[in-house]
Amino acid sequence: MSVQSAYRLALATCDHLPGIHPDDAHLALALNRLGIETISCIWNDPAIDWPRFDAVLMRTTWDYFKHYPAFIAWLGRLPIPAINNQPLLRWNSEKRYLIELEKHGVDIIPTRIVSADGLPEVLTAMRGQDIVVKPTVSGGGWHTLRGVAGDVAFEQALTQLPRELDYMVQAFVPEIVNDGEWSLLFFDGCYSHAVIKRAAAGDYRVQGEFGGSVETAEPDAAIIASAQRVLTAVAATGHANHAYARVDGVVVAGRFLLMELEMVEPLLFLAARPDAAERFAGNLRRRLETISAGVPGIIIDRTLEMS
Repeated sequence: MSVQSAYRLALATCDHLPGIHPDDAHLALALNRLGIETISCIWNDPAIDWPRFDAVLMRTTWDYFKHYPAFIAWLGRLPIPAINNQPLLRWNSEKRYLIELEKHGVDIIPTRIVSADGLPEVLTAMRGQDIVVKPTVSGGGWHTLRGVAGDVAFEQALTQLPRELDYMVQAFVPEIVNDGEWSLLFFDGCYSHAVIKRAAAGDYRVQGEFGGSVETAEPDAAIIASAQRVLTAVAATGHANHAYARVDGVVVAGRFLLMELEMVEPLLFLAARPDAAERFAGNLRRRLETISAGVPGIIIDRTLEMS
């Protein structure tokens, strides 16, 4: 028995992770069962015929920050809808959104954004403080440094950062090491599940490539409510109707502080939650139905042929 797919969904990847990531494997299976053909496509491969798809879902485009102007230009040229949509992806790809969300009442880790040339002045004002510096467009600890403002070795390391980038300067929050960093997953605005990420001994970075670990955990109602308020604030900025979001934060003195809001290409931690993968697949099927009804020029085979 074979099923002809009703929809074709591109899963955008990158050249060093070209296939479907293991964390997305059950999602791809669930989508296929719903009549959605899923094909992994390297986002900047010029050979990809994007119009043959009905939409594109960003998954492991985990090098976009290294090719940021090209990535933004590609989003602007995409002839098909993106899930999440292109304006939201552009907005969320640059971490200045933290400042905007703070203006909408979201608690964030105190953050300043400066050019590379402005770093010395900011560090002088923060002398003696334990701080983290990272690009406003980044991922996976790329060009991220931690140190004490005023320390000679730290300030020497900062001079080696690319001069063309802008940077976030944040006070280091020890709760990240002591208690871990929460990641809460939302699909179509509804809370799904959560994990807590912990740094390896002697490190502060929670990413797996630096030895960080992940465990499933259930946050209390106050943390979930705080993360939900983040998404409400996103809608207030004009970016509503997000299909997926990962809200990353840390609890400090009883308050959930937003660290990052991942709405471009977050790891969704679906491998241990097939139920969440199936819910997300159902949501995507409904979105594709809406797209096919409202976007002209998309060729869709609406029949499911059984043989």
